[in-house]
Amino acid sequence: MSRRILLLVNTGKPEVREQLATVRRAITQTGATIVTETPAVDSPLPLELAEAVRHAKGADLIVTLGGDGTLLAQTRRWIALNLPMLGVNFGKLGFLAEFDLQALIDQAPQLFDGRELACIERPLLEVRTVRLGADPHRDHDGPYHLALNDAAIIAGPPHRMIRVGLSIDGHPGPSILGDGLIICTPAGSTAYNVSAGGPIVAPDVRALCVTAIAAHSLAFRPVVLGGSSVIDVFLERANDPQPLSDSGVSCGSGTVLLLDGRDVAKLSTGDRVIARLHNRTVRFVQNPLIGYWETLASKMRWGVGPARA
Repeated sequence: MSRRILLLVNTGKPEVREQLATVRRAITQTGATIVTETPAVDSPLPLELAEAVRHAKGADLIVTLGGDGTLLAQTRRWIALNLPMLGVNFGKLGFLAEFDLQALIDQAPQLFDGRELACIERPLLEVRTVRLGADPHRDHDGPYHLALNDAAIIAGPPHRMIRVGLSIDGHPGPSILGDGLIICTPAGSTAYNVSAGGPIVAPDVRALCVTAIAAHSLAFRPVVLGGSSVIDVFLERANDPQPLSDSGVSCGSGTVLLLDGRDVAKLSTGDRVIARLHNRTVRFVQNPLIGYWETLASKMRWGVGPARA
């Protein structure tokens, strides 16, 4: 049985617009049907499952055209459908979006004719903020945000160091002074986390990483935690938003919580950020012609020595 495709198009990329007809042709020539084609915007759907299903019109596979950022955003947006996602890279890196245009064209018969797809399950990060004075136990089931890569607590302008207290599974940990903290999934271990000196975690490991950003100590080291761990971060000292200067220039927006690079909340001293792996995963279609470690070596230059003059 041929596939029914929900096609999500990042129309902000000229390369995507130029090749869109080619992608449509590659899909439909296999006998597959594009049941819905829609811009890959980041605004949330009304994610009641019935509403998401109505938008998708019976799709059994999501194809995103853009890059890793597009795939990240659409994972969050369409998570209620619980469908496998195939990312086609028109961006710079293409680490999560494993197919480029030529790979999609070459492998289209195997991808869209209905046979079983090779997928990898990626865990999602579930993050809650608890404001000063609120009971984190009472608010345990309150509203939360999802991220595929990471949650980052960033000091923010006016760029004074902040201090966060770390607790893991209810056990007090260190107090960290620096520019912030990253909590990431294995998918996110090769993003902001690795730039900050954190470990690379294989994609099939269910785990969380905690990495300090520019810690004011040589003693703090990144840690890898089990997939059932709960991380509680207490803002012992945050940067408060600053008023406009006399010249009308903003002096600083203060400490913020970023999820997959998106600013989702301003944080103040006394607030908490509670993170754990979500009970739902997302399935990404793998390119059978390339492997994770090959991609890591070629696209992120893992282990590459200095160039000769």
